[in-house]
Amino acid sequence: MPFLLHTSYRRRLTAFALLVCTLSIAHAKEGEGKPGANAPVPVAVSTVQQQSMPVWIDAQGTVAPRNYVNVMPRVAGQLLNVSFHEGQPVKAGQLLATIDPRPYQILLEQAQAQWIRDQAQLLGAQSDLARYETLLAQDSIAAQQVANQRTTVAQLAGTVAADKATVDNAALQLKWTRITAPISGIAGLRQVDVGNMVGTTGAIGGGNSALSGTAAASTPIVTIAQVQPITALFAVPQNQLQQILERQHSSALAVQAWDQRRTTQLDAGKVTAVDNQINSATGTVMIKAEFANTHVSLFPNQFINVRLLVDTLNSALTVPTSAIATGAPGTYVYVVDNNEKASLRKVTIGVSNQGTTTISAGLKAGERVVTDGLDRLRDGSTVKLIAPGTEGASKRGGSRKP
Repeated sequence: MPFLLHTSYRRRLTAFALLVCTLSIAHAKEGEGKPGANAPVPVAVSTVQQQSMPVWIDAQGTVAPRNYVNVMPRVAGQLLNVSFHEGQPVKAGQLLATIDPRPYQILLEQAQAQWIRDQAQLLGAQSDLARYETLLAQDSIAAQQVANQRTTVAQLAGTVAADKATVDNAALQLKWTRITAPISGIAGLRQVDVGNMVGTTGAIGGGNSALSGTAAASTPIVTIAQVQPITALFAVPQNQLQQILERQHSSALAVQAWDQRRTTQLDAGKVTAVDNQINSATGTVMIKAEFANTHVSLFPNQFINVRLLVDTLNSALTVPTSAIATGAPGTYVYVVDNNEKASLRKVTIGVSNQGTTTISAGLKAGERVVTDGLDRLRDGSTVKLIAPGTEGASKRGGSRKP
């Protein structure tokens, strides 16, 4: 009986030993590939550079045409034809539409006839005055009759001058039956159809009046937007206004227009005006910039992202923005020395631009900072340098605790 108990006990010990061995092997496999406490941490590094750094102000803006014109009729009449194509470029002076000119042609002819008649009367009166003055010199006519004739000549001269003005006005009214483009730009959609009666204040069947059949207030024939060049309006905080004004007084402020996703630069231009007051409700001031818009990449009422260059820092210390972390110590980076040791270094950051940030305190040119793998670092960690983006290094995801 004791022998059997001893054998059973030994079997249990053997099974327990096998279980412990199995667990140890599994634990070893589970930890395989993980760095130990003293194993080097794979990281990517970048060297602190000393270079020029542009200082940009980012804002959101709206594109506006440099000039926007409602082409209104200047005389009333029936619209005979429309000569422009909707949405197409038009040139200044180009014929856009024609109003029936016949009533105005008749008015011009009437004014010309009146002018001719009064000119003939004036010539007759002037001839009589010359004869009367000859007779007066011979003392053969009363002086009062000569004076009266002089008055008649003056009155007829005034009538002829008025007739000339009437002729000019009738000719101008006739000219206005041809509606031409006052500026070059892009024509909008046609607001009035051929055959409608148009006037200086509206048109029957134009714009929103098509359903009502009444004269619409201030319905234009068409609108024209000047888009080359074109402008953009955007607001900047009032605390940046002084910097903008100082730079504007010394040189033109460069402006870039980017699409809504900030992935494509649409055009480059310059600031043309700063508003004369600050919006007290928003604490911002409006700024206008102008762009050549050569490729018509900017369109009226388009929303864009604006970048305004206000300064350039010469010989600034810069690091990739991915090297900067924020945690309990504040803003810091990990600096790698010649012994491949990473040490935490508190820094003071400045402006950022396209993935690069300036450092105003805490680093020197030529030092190496960790840009990839910050999440597994501790102060004094040994590191292993790898290429950026290599598997094994992980970028930080915002703030972290060291």
